[in-house]
Order: sequence, then structure tokens, then C-alpha cells
Amino acid sequence: MSARIALKEKIGYGFGDMASSMFWKLFGMYLLFYYTDVMGIAAGAVGTMFLVTRIWDTLFDPVVGALTDRTSSKWGKFRPWLLYTAVPFSITGILTFYTPATGAGGKLIYAYITYSAMMMIYSLINVPYASLLGVMTTDGRERNSLASFRMSFAFAGSFIALGLLEPMIAAFSPAGLQLSWTYAVAVIALICLVLFLLCFAWVKERVQPIQENNAQLKEDISDLCGNRPWWILLGAGISALIFNAVRDGATVYYFKYYITESAAFSMAGISFTYTTLYLLAGQAANILGVILATPVANRFGKKRTYFGAMFLATLFSIIFYFPGKEQLALIFGLQVLISTCAGIIFPLLWSMYADIADYSEWKTGRRATGLIFSSSSMSQKFGWTIGGALTGWLLGAFGFQANSIQAVAAQTGIIHMLSSIPAAGALLSVLFIAAYPLSESKMNDITRDLEKRRKNLSTGAVAENTTAGGVI
Repeated sequence: MSARIALKEKIGYGFGDMASSMFWKLFGMYLLFYYTDVMGIAAGAVGTMFLVTRIWDTLFDPVVGALTDRTSSKWGKFRPWLLYTAVPFSITGILTFYTPATGAGGKLIYAYITYSAMMMIYSLINVPYASLLGVMTTDGRERNSLASFRMSFAFAGSFIALGLLEPMIAAFSPAGLQLSWTYAVAVIALICLVLFLLCFAWVKERVQPIQENNAQLKEDISDLCGNRPWWILLGAGISALIFNAVRDGATVYYFKYYITESAAFSMAGISFTYTTLYLLAGQAANILGVILATPVANRFGKKRTYFGAMFLATLFSIIFYFPGKEQLALIFGLQVLISTCAGIIFPLLWSMYADIADYSEWKTGRRATGLIFSSSSMSQKFGWTIGGALTGWLLGAFGFQANSIQAVAAQTGIIHMLSSIPAAGALLSVLFIAAYPLSESKMNDITRDLEKRRKNLSTGAVAENTTAGGVI
């Protein structure tokens, strides 16, 4: 179970998050803008919609996790969910970026329905996908490598989606502004469908539980609620996502209404705006951070690496408040530094959730990989829920008016949404991770003990459902 994972399988695993991240990045960077400036919904109403829809969807994630833990098929517990949900994911994603021919009230209702459906389907495919990391290998270094492949491909997918979107909207512009968005997103949705199917075909599930999870859902939830490292990592993940969500959601507004951008340059007849270049620079820096994550974490440990990266992200975010609109080189430089730090922490989060799944099995004798990884998706969505709602509400509070010249107060507020407000989320994540107790040496002890139990079980010995050591 701790054998090295082949390169093809790591690439296949990466394809899954490449697909998810294409849409997740569109949601984070462009969906609020699409609702306000293309569909014509008020920013405050969109903020409330994000809060209402995502609270339900966040609570839905543990249900999906419990269902996947109890799935049994010839493909395993988690892979079949990728196969059967890929098509609904792509279709619903397209519908989310479609503008119905109704009044403002009808458009808001349509947004509630399609966005809610998209987030639920996202759970149905992304929770089992994330859970695969816990059953592909038990080796900590291989998990770090898989998590790095996952995040590298995720940011590469985001890079592709962000690089394609505005040029494709321009290419489809003869169909009208609203339909040009729909057609552009449809192209991205087709790419996602292919990537999900390749992920399903190329990955394998290897780690078998010491015993099948026949416990009631309430027992699994009770185990989870008593898992102290899980609570700490949940807080760190939610805080990090608030940091990311507010920065991402405000970026398009920052360039349109503060920098008041024009096209930066043209290539092969396609114009690239400063917004696109800024977002692409961030994605490239994210990939750099992911590449750095594994060697740095293998040397210094996951906790120390996470702590250092988020502490630096806090400092750089504070500094981001000070450059003037003409200091584009400094603005882009800070974007690269902040995004590199963010790129480092996200593969570590996924690898640490896999560690927590092992810790839970070691402590309780029951493995609930899907439920635990659903909490990672839950923290992701809850962080984006708070961050996305905050972005909409703050724009409204600062006096933002779509497609108008903004007052000084609105411009200053938008600057805070890329600097001091994300910095607060990053600092909170630092404080949470400082209390995280699962060190590399502790996890090595837990992994060895679990391997011993599995070996005893395979030779006919009775596996004990008691802890092997002290309680953390």
C-alpha cells in the first residue's frame, strides 16, 4: 500500500482537480461580476444569495462523505462518483452562466436555483475525488507528491480557464454579451468533462479499511466531532479560503473601477487585459508555490511550512494597500509573492486531511475517509461562503454601483478587499495552524501501527478497535 505511485496515475489524479478548479476559479473570480455587471443583479442581493445557498451546500458535504464511505462497486468507493457525475457537472456549469429573459426578480430566482444545483453537484463529484488521496497510498511522502500534483494541475486548470475566458467572450461577442459568456463557459465545461473521465480511468484505490464501516452515521459524526486535529485544520482551512475568496472576488472590480484598465497588449489579434494578466500571474505563482510545497514540507514539516507561508501572505497582503494605481510593477510583484504563499499551503491542507483520516482510524478503529475529506470540501465552501458573501456585502456597503464611475469611498473599499481584509483571514489561519498537533514523527508512528493491524488482519488475527497510544 505504500508502493510508489506511477507518473500516469499522478497525472490522472491531477486531472480531476484541474477540472474542478476551472469552474471553481470562474466562480471565485468572475461569478459575482457576471451577476452584477452582466446579469444585472444588485451586489448585496448576490452576497446574500451566496450565503444562503452555500450554507445548505456546506452542510450537504458531510452527507456526501457518508454516502461515499458506504459505496461499494467494482471500481471502489469513490471512483464511480466521478464517472456518473461528470456530465451533470458540465451541463449545470453552463446553465449557471446563462441569463434568462426575465426581469430582475426572475434572474435572481434563476441564480438561486442554478447556483444551488451547481454547488450540490460540485459536492457529489469533488468530495469523492478528494477522498481518493486517502485510499491511493498510505505513504506520507507519496501523499505530499499526489497533493502537489493535484494542486499543480488545479492551478494549471485555473490558468487555462482564466486565460481562455475573456478572449473567448470577445470571440463570441457577435452573439451578444450574455450569450458570449454562456458559449465561452460551454467550451470550458467540455474540457472539464474529458478531464474527469480520464481521472476516473487512470487512478486506483488501494487502501482498504481494517474493517468495513458499518457504524451508524451518528457514530461517524461523533468520532469526527471528537477529533481535535480535525477541528484545528478546519479552522485553518476556512480562514485561508476567506483570505483567498475576498482577494479573488474583488480582483475584477479592482482593475475595472480603480486601475480603470485598458487592454495591456494584443497577440494574434487577441487583446489581453491587465485583469487577465494579473490573474494569470497569480495562477503561475500558485503553481510555483505548489512545486515548492513538497520539498520544503519534506524538510521542515507540513506545519512549519504552512505557518511560514501564511505568515508571509499576511505581511504581503498588508503591503498591498499602499501602491498607487500607476505602480503596476509593484502590484503585480505583490500578486506573485502572495499567490506563491497561497500555492504552498493548499497541497499541505489536503495531505494533512489524509493524515487525519489515518489518525481517526488509529484512534477509533473505524475508517471514515469520505466523511473526513468531505470536511475539507466543507471548509473550502464555507470559506468561500463567508468570503463571497463578504465581497458582495462590502461592495454594497462601500457604495458600489455597477458600470459607473466609483466614488473615492468605493475605490478605497475595493483596495481594502485586496489587502487588509484578506490579511485578517491569513493571520487567523496562522493562529489555527500553530495549534495543530500531528507532527511527522507522530504520523510515522500511527502509520506503522495501522500497517501492523492490517497485516495481522490479513493473516487472520482479530483487529483491535482500541487506540495504540495516547489521545491527542
